[in-house]
Amino acid sequence: RSGPGAMKAALIDIAGTLLVGNDPTPNAVEALKKLRQRGIPFRLVSNTTKESRAKLLCRLQTLGFEVSDQEVFTSLTAARSLIDVEHLRCKFLLHPDAMEDFTDVSTENPTAVVIGYAPPSFHYTVLNDCFRLLMKGAQLIAIHKGRFLKTEDGELSLGPGPFVTGLEYACNVQSRVVGKPQRSFFEAALNDMGVEAQHTVMIGDDINDDVKGAQDSGLKGWIVKTGKYVAGFQPDVKPDADFENFAEAVDALCNI
Repeated sequence: RSGPGAMKAALIDIAGTLLVGNDPTPNAVEALKKLRQRGIPFRLVSNTTKESRAKLLCRLQTLGFEVSDQEVFTSLTAARSLIDVEHLRCKFLLHPDAMEDFTDVSTENPTAVVIGYAPPSFHYTVLNDCFRLLMKGAQLIAIHKGRFLKTEDGELSLGPGPFVTGLEYACNVQSRVVGKPQRSFFEAALNDMGVEAQHTVMIGDDINDDVKGAQDSGLKGWIVKTGKYVAGFQPDVKPDADFENFAEAVDALCNI
C-alpha cells in the first residue's frame, strides 16, 4: 500500500462506502463523527439516482450520520443545474423517488433524454422512445455511467452505464455525464470546501468513478473493499491506498 500523503480534506462516496443498502458499513457513523471532531472538512458525493437529495439526506440522518444539507453533493443536483442553465425539456428515465428534484421541469417535446438508475424503464419500448428522440436531435444526459452496483439482495446488478452506452452506439452520439467521474463534479465539491485537489482524498468503492475519476482530477483515490468492490477489476487503475472499510480509511486519514 502506498502512503496516504498529507491530506487536509475528504470527499466520501455514500452507497457502498458509508452504506450498503440501508445498513451503515462497520463503524461508519462513528468514523464520520471522528472526521468532524478532528476538524477535517468533508463532502459526501453521490451518484445515486434512486432517491432525491432531500430523501437521501433524511435517510442518512435517520441512520445516525451527523451530516448537514450543504455537505451532500449529488449528481442529481448537477443534472438539475445543467437543465436549468440550458432550459432543457426532458424525457426522464429515473427512479420515481428521484423525480422530486425535477417536478417542475417540462417534459413536453423533449430536447434532452436524462438517464439514471431506473430498472423499470430499461426495456425495449422505453429505450426505443429515447432512441427516436435522440435521432431527432435531442441530447443525451447521463446522471452517471456506472457499470454495475450492489443491490439490496447482496448481488451485483447492471447500472445505467450499459444502457447509456447502447443508446450512444445506436445513435452515434456521446452522452454528457454530469456526476462522478467528471472533473466538474469533483471541482464543485472542492470549491465549496475551499480546498485544493492535491490536499484532498476521495474515498469510495468504485475503482473507476471514485478512484480513477479522483486521480484524473488531481485528488488521491482511496478504495474501500465494501459495496461494489471487486478485486482485480480494472487492474490498470492503481488506488493510492486500499482499506477494508470506510472506518479504516478515516483512521488512516486522522493519523497523517
